[in-house]
Amino acid sequence: MEFNFEDIRCYNNGEVHEVLERLSNEKQFMKVLSTIYPLLPKELIKQKLMSFQSNLDFQKGLVYPFLQYLEANMTQGIKLNGLNNIDKSKAYLYISNHRDIVLDSALLCKVLLENDMDTVEIAIGDNLLIFPWIEDLVRVNKSFIVKRGLSARQVLESSQKLAAYIKHTIVDKKQSIWIAQREGRAKDSNDRTQESLLKMFNMNGSGSFTENLSNLNICPTTISYEYDPCDFLKAKEFQLRRDNPDFKKNPQDDLVNMETGVMGFKGKVVYELSGDLKEDLERISNETSNRNEQITRTAELIDKRIHANYTIFANNKIAYDLLKNEDRFVHEYTTIEKLDFERYLIKQMAKIEIENKDEKYIWAKLLEMYANPLINKLAAQ
Repeated sequence: MEFNFEDIRCYNNGEVHEVLERLSNEKQFMKVLSTIYPLLPKELIKQKLMSFQSNLDFQKGLVYPFLQYLEANMTQGIKLNGLNNIDKSKAYLYISNHRDIVLDSALLCKVLLENDMDTVEIAIGDNLLIFPWIEDLVRVNKSFIVKRGLSARQVLESSQKLAAYIKHTIVDKKQSIWIAQREGRAKDSNDRTQESLLKMFNMNGSGSFTENLSNLNICPTTISYEYDPCDFLKAKEFQLRRDNPDFKKNPQDDLVNMETGVMGFKGKVVYELSGDLKEDLERISNETSNRNEQITRTAELIDKRIHANYTIFANNKIAYDLLKNEDRFVHEYTTIEKLDFERYLIKQMAKIEIENKDEKYIWAKLLEMYANPLINKLAAQ
């Protein structure tokens, strides 16, 4: 089946100049750029925008310097491990846990550039395209659109098109992709791969499930943040959903989450590439011919790879001990570290303004967020 990717694909280099011209006349976008680059006059920013001839030019010239600023001011360093597990000349489908709406993929692109590799195309949900100019911005930044909130029939058509686009990008364009292992962030940091995502990948070919997935060079990727600046927003959302099962976030909530995630302190950030799944998929294929079982086992395999590669920080161990009321890791962190982390959580809790604030519940949810990576790593080992 032939698909027309016009409404979902990222912009190609020939379109970049026209799109950036459109963006340079967008007041809101220019205001954002003036905030990011306060020392540059607006005219100079416009000139800079109009000088870019390709997506990569735009990323290197405008996005990368901002990510450098974030690393210097909002983190204690960003590391990329596991490059020895991949072949730099190949295109991969990097599938990772999902913590931060904007930065999971953006910081991956930053560390890939620093290792002389091309940036990735990024899967982004259309629920985040809150203003029309945001769509222009993400598509010129090598993002493609994942349609959300569709009817059952539309979901099937959209999934087929998305699967075809992913295959086309990796196999024909030889361009790597980043995609989250699930729709939306795992608010409690209990990272699990959605089987529906793997079913969508399978729509890309005429082979068996394992053959179709093998063609995509799937590389499970683990992202570890020492601190999650959105932890208090996620905890607040947990209580809002508990108290009102019909609660739904609005676009303003998404904007606040994006801004808080980008501009908040993250501590140390580590990316870990685990290599592709080809051999494992072959083993699964040899062990069972039942497709549903193959899908379940592949999801479990991706989870295990992601979980085994978490970087565990002192606050994960402290949260584990506090949550379970144990002293299992007490010799692996100091009293000062524990007091600092408890103070940090209290400070985050104080930011939550909500009716009938349930502090005990929110405290437990914050501890879960920081303990779950360690709980899952222990299980994966």
